[in-house]
Amino acid sequence: MNRTGSLRSAALAGGFAIALAALPSLVVAQDNQTTRTVPVSQQQVLLSYSEVVKKTAPAVVNIFTKQEVTQKQARLPGLFNDPFFKRFFGQNAPARKRKSNSLGSGVIATEDGLIVTNHHVIKGATEIKVVLSDRREFDAQLVISDEATDLAILQIDPGNETLPVLEFQDSDSIEVGDLVLAIGNPFGVGQTVTSGIVSALARTRVGVADYQFFIQTDAAINPGNSGGALVTMDGKLLGINTAIFSKSGGSIGIGFAIPANMVQTVVSSAVEGNEVIRGWPGLTGQTLTSDLAEGFGLSRPGGVLVAKIYPGGPADLAGLQEGDVILAVNNQEITDFQSLRFRIATVPVGQQTDLKIWRNRQELTLPYISSMAPETPPANRQFVEGRTPLSGAELANLSPALAETLDLIGQWDGVVITRVASRSPAAQLGFKPRDIVLSVNGVESRRVTDIETGLQQPGQRWKVVVRRNGKIKTLDRKR
Repeated sequence: MNRTGSLRSAALAGGFAIALAALPSLVVAQDNQTTRTVPVSQQQVLLSYSEVVKKTAPAVVNIFTKQEVTQKQARLPGLFNDPFFKRFFGQNAPARKRKSNSLGSGVIATEDGLIVTNHHVIKGATEIKVVLSDRREFDAQLVISDEATDLAILQIDPGNETLPVLEFQDSDSIEVGDLVLAIGNPFGVGQTVTSGIVSALARTRVGVADYQFFIQTDAAINPGNSGGALVTMDGKLLGINTAIFSKSGGSIGIGFAIPANMVQTVVSSAVEGNEVIRGWPGLTGQTLTSDLAEGFGLSRPGGVLVAKIYPGGPADLAGLQEGDVILAVNNQEITDFQSLRFRIATVPVGQQTDLKIWRNRQELTLPYISSMAPETPPANRQFVEGRTPLSGAELANLSPALAETLDLIGQWDGVVITRVASRSPAAQLGFKPRDIVLSVNGVESRRVTDIETGLQQPGQRWKVVVRRNGKIKTLDRKR
């Protein structure tokens, strides 16, 4: 026991100078500028995070939701499926509904009670309750639920009291290796603080939201932490904890947070009018690979090769051309199309930013004014009824705005299935939401009215052609 203690002391004393080199840098704010310095004493190494926690934890809340879940009754085996027996065993009774409870975390964004959390925390909730760190409870109303970013904004009424809030950190100023704290309510045990570092930036292949551009951290994040705060060592909100990579359901040190710059965009939308307002690229493209980079005269891969531009959209007005390579937005490097979408979405609508592009083996800078995706033509949603293969499907005219909502990037026109009623003919024949209807009985489908015309065509067979995930599928069957 004593020997072990001696070894520990010797390691601390003899290896202290070496250990300092491996420690994270301290963040020091001086004259509104942030500098990073290596710890120079044992006292600095032993500094506590308690002051940061005292400053930030009151603005992190627990969120409890209730949902109404429909529970289908199990089928009875064998002869008990006979209608005679079903009458007595209740199989003809409607499916039962039960209450389901879930939990998560949130962050107070404004002094008057706007709270940001994850969309998946409150999805389908019929009741939402917010519990502050001082144990006060409030009923919450849903203001915005934005599935594309997996963010939601709630409103509570604090009366005449001013609530503690977290100031937003510019998430572009963070660096890999910076210290961070994660605050939330894991597994419902109560408010919990964990520490770690920023493990990576600009993760675009996580797959939990349409706008993928996450901060990765090794600070322990577990179920219940969703919607909680990832904070910097000067007590600012760096991101909203959203997802973990795990095979067991628990933390293995790979967690992801939505950057504060995107969070601020959604919060600002809630403050201004309860509708998410974000910029739209107005183009489609592909990541520039090593082979493509060599052909374009670039020394390394990265950036987005412009493939198609929406006429009259922001990319068109900026002077972009097909074949251009977008290298940076506002001096922030673009690595793939997801990072381009994120950067454009965080530029306030109406504001100008600079695009750095590569054209004809030359680097150019173009002024780009952020704008929203237009809803042209209007959706004109129609629910199909009657004896047709599309009966039970809701159809809508595609527009850039609807394509963004459905994550159909670059599908700016045509007709799309937005919803399919369960057990309807359309569902039984395999039609799915996001299918783009190309033609019905030989009539090309450019608008919903074309579908109606096609369904009225005479003949002995039904023929419906759709595009799903880039592949063409055809239904051809007897009427």
